[in-house]
This record gives sequence, C-alpha cells and structure tokens, in this order.
Amino acid sequence: MNRIDKKSRAEISELIRAARQKGRIVDLRRVDLSEMNLSRIDMQGANLGEADLYATDLQESNLSEASIVFANLIKSNLRNANLSKTNLVFANLRLADLSGTNLSQANLSATDLGGANLIGADLSEANLSEANLDEADLSGANLSGANLQDANLTDANLTRADLRGADLELANLTNTRLDKAKYNNDTRWDPNFKPAKVGAVKEKKWLLF
Repeated sequence: MNRIDKKSRAEISELIRAARQKGRIVDLRRVDLSEMNLSRIDMQGANLGEADLYATDLQESNLSEASIVFANLIKSNLRNANLSKTNLVFANLRLADLSGTNLSQANLSATDLGGANLIGADLSEANLSEANLDEADLSGANLSGANLQDANLTDANLTRADLRGADLELANLTNTRLDKAKYNNDTRWDPNFKPAKVGAVKEKKWLLF
C-alpha cells in the first residue's frame, strides 16, 4: 500500500486534536513518521497500522490501547513509553529501545523484537506468542503472566527477569540467559527443560503459622 506523505510534529498534533474534538479515532495509518521527534506525545488509542516509524523518537509517549499492527519501528526509541494494551501484532521492532517501557497486556504476537533493548520493561500479561526475541535484552523485565509460547528467545538475556506465571511452552531457549530469573509453580516450561540448571531461581513458598 502507498505511504502517506511525511508530516511535521505540528501537523500530527493538529490531526490528533481535530480527531479528538470530533470524538473520532486518530487515524495515522501508513503515515511516514520516520526519524521524527514525537517524544512525550499523546497518541492513546490511535491507529498507526502500517505506519513508518523507523528510528522515530517516541520516548515517554502515550501509545496505550493504540493499534500499531504491521508497523515499521526498527531502531525506534520507545524508552519509558506507555504501550499498555497496545496491539503490535506483526510489527517490526528490531533494535528498538523499549527499556522501562510499559507493555503490560500488550499484544506482541508474531512481533519481531530481535536485538531490542527491553531492560526493565513491564511485559506482565503480554502476549508474546510466536514473537522473535533473538538477542533481545530482557534483563530485569517483568514477564509475569506473559504468554511466550513458541517465542524465539535464542541468545536472549533474561537475567533477573520475572517469569512467575509465564508460559514458555515450546519457546526456543537456545543459549538464553536465565541467571537469577524468578519463576514459580505457575510458570510453564517444556517438560524436559530444567530452569534451575541454567540459573533460574524458583520462588519459595513461606508457610505462615
């Protein structure tokens, strides 16, 4: 599909203002927003399907509940942004900076996060099924309750990540670093995988008398 011509930050802000004034969804589908400074902008609930956000600065922006399916977010800066409940199915986030980002309950199914920086990100209850996370850095990330079925975590760093209640069945954990990653009885692994042998730590249950 053809891309819509590049717009300035002022034009984007005016589109958002006009749409909300009319009670409509902000429509930025297929818009070229590559390499723009859109930091701290409020695009909650916007439709950014197939948008070009290559190397775009979106740090501390609000994209919660937005639709960003099939979008190009390669090398984008989403540090400390809010993407909770956002739909990112089939988006390309290779080498993106998502450190400290809120991705709780986001749909990242089949998303490409290869080499992405997800240090300290909140991915609690996120859907990462069939996502590509090869060489991604998820150290200290919150993946509690996340769905990682069939995800590719080859060479990924999950040091000190919270995996309590996460589903990692059929996930590719080849050379995945799990040092001091937390898991519990609700964490699901392939039957033959022994997380403790690769440094993961099982949560202890304390009995109160």
